[in-house]
Amino acid sequence: MPQPQQAPEVVAQAIDLVKVYGSKTNNVVALDQVSVAFARGSFTAIMGPSGSGKSTLMHCLAGLDRITAGRVFLGGKELNALNDSQLTKVRRDNVGFVFQAFNLLPTLTARQNILLPLDLAGRKPDEGFFRQLTESLGLTDRLTHRPSELSGGQQQRVAIARAMITRPDVIFADEPTGALDSKTGTQLLEYMQRTVRDLGQSIIMVTHDAKAAAYADRALILLDGRIVDDVPQPTADSVNAALARLER
Repeated sequence: MPQPQQAPEVVAQAIDLVKVYGSKTNNVVALDQVSVAFARGSFTAIMGPSGSGKSTLMHCLAGLDRITAGRVFLGGKELNALNDSQLTKVRRDNVGFVFQAFNLLPTLTARQNILLPLDLAGRKPDEGFFRQLTESLGLTDRLTHRPSELSGGQQQRVAIARAMITRPDVIFADEPTGALDSKTGTQLLEYMQRTVRDLGQSIIMVTHDAKAAAYADRALILLDGRIVDDVPQPTADSVNAALARLER
């Protein structure tokens, strides 16, 4: 008799999430009663037109923005119940960030940039994991180079390694391929996809690119602060079709 399948573990979740910017007389509702859960070891793309709330959703899930109402959980911790110092610790230890602009420190080598989150936390690196990570990203012969001596793709791979070095619950990626050419962007997305499949990493990525979203397991479509579509196993065509429906 087949055993019942267990429900996937939830790594991040929003419940009735509301985020309002501005004052009572002049406010903007960026997120309007959003409820969504993300499975551990999954790759999710968040999409939508400008002003839809996709970046705000990512910032709230990552603990970068305080929410107005509702609840947010990350790695089993309720973020809105934490004080500032506790929230800082969660962001440092449980979250990895990858940005379009790389955000590497120009005076540090690639190795020093990658290990920076551990240095800030006062933790020693696992050299075996560091070696595995940098080898898989093709960075072994670039570790003594500073960012100005690296290509854009190499800088973004350093940023990925920095995001992964703490083995975070979730990596949040904000338009990670936006500053890369098509070939380099594809290589980065393929690597992110492999980290989910082979290492069980959880990734939540904001993107405007339907081709990038096709590397994810799921694409959430936002409009006016609400999730209006949830596309499983997205392709560029299915994502473009979902976005086209917003215009009807």
